Amino acid sequence: MTENIPRIIVIGTSAGGMQALTMLLSRLPEDLPASILIVQHLSPDSSATFLVDRLNRYTELVCKVAEHELEFEPGTVYFSPPDKHLLVKGNKMLVVKGPRENQFRPAIDPLFRSAAAHHGGNAVGIILTGFMSDGVIGMECIKRSGGTTIVQHPNDAEFPALPENVLKKVDLDYVVPLSEMSEILEELTRQPAQQSLTIPADIRQEALIAERIMTNTTHTSIEELEKAGARSAYSCPDCGGGLWEMSQEGTMKRYRCHSGHAYSQDSLLLGMSNSLEETLWVALRTLEERRNILLNMSQGETVKGNHRWATMQEKRVEEMKVHIERLKELLSKSSAADSEHMGELG
Repeated sequence: MTENIPRIIVIGTSAGGMQALTMLLSRLPEDLPASILIVQHLSPDSSATFLVDRLNRYTELVCKVAEHELEFEPGTVYFSPPDKHLLVKGNKMLVVKGPRENQFRPAIDPLFRSAAAHHGGNAVGIILTGFMSDGVIGMECIKRSGGTTIVQHPNDAEFPALPENVLKKVDLDYVVPLSEMSEILEELTRQPAQQSLTIPADIRQEALIAERIMTNTTHTSIEELEKAGARSAYSCPDCGGGLWEMSQEGTMKRYRCHSGHAYSQDSLLLGMSNSLEETLWVALRTLEERRNILLNMSQGETVKGNHRWATMQEKRVEEMKVHIERLKELLSKSSAADSEHMGELG
């Protein structure tokens, strides 16, 4: 690892994030001796420039949209563009398209994992308000690499699900309201940077795999995935390929496919549910179309006076109707179960 690595703060958030970021950044001094990199879940058509301009109105720090291979500087905030991942490689940022992780792009986990792999104990990870569990594995990576982990107290968060999910899975250093976070960051960033960093091998390896895939540097081989993890019995909800479990003993379960899609257990379950629902809707549409064709055939045979054939088609229509009703009931139950699971996550 490179010596004299500067302090780096990585922040992940989703719903309610802009208000929380504005409040946090407004309390930090312009001479903060650390770089801040932010991933907020955004829709692909969002304007990062608009959001950065808004942040600049409330903070003395310089806020910019992150740029590929740009070196990050202290006292500066870098905001991930919509529909692109933000990674760290040494003292540079990588802004890349890449496969989705946890069904998000940008995703929090890739940023946090790369910060842990390259900066270890000099990385500070912060999770703010939001939904779902993207960022939980990334926080575990930072914790295992000797970095500092901070989460907005769920009672202080507009949407507490994401902070609560991190709190359940990671042994955190600080769980505080936004009003107390800036003082902690100032104290942490003014401490001497660590010179000797010991990063767990699995974190370094997975960060390298993700970096190669997302930057299209090289294709990840099956052999490389076999070395990094164990082949699972599951398929990737996004591309249908096989999934490898990358988890080490005592760490949270996580999965990665040959194409680069990655999941926590929660996001994998949700992805499977979405994929199943999509398949069921296609089946329902196909059955309804078939029923309509059979109904038209029956009516045509009736007009021709072929009552025997008309009756046969009517029986097939009734069979289709039974299957359609069963599928509708299944979809209704699936939707209710997903809503319940979403409620547990947030």
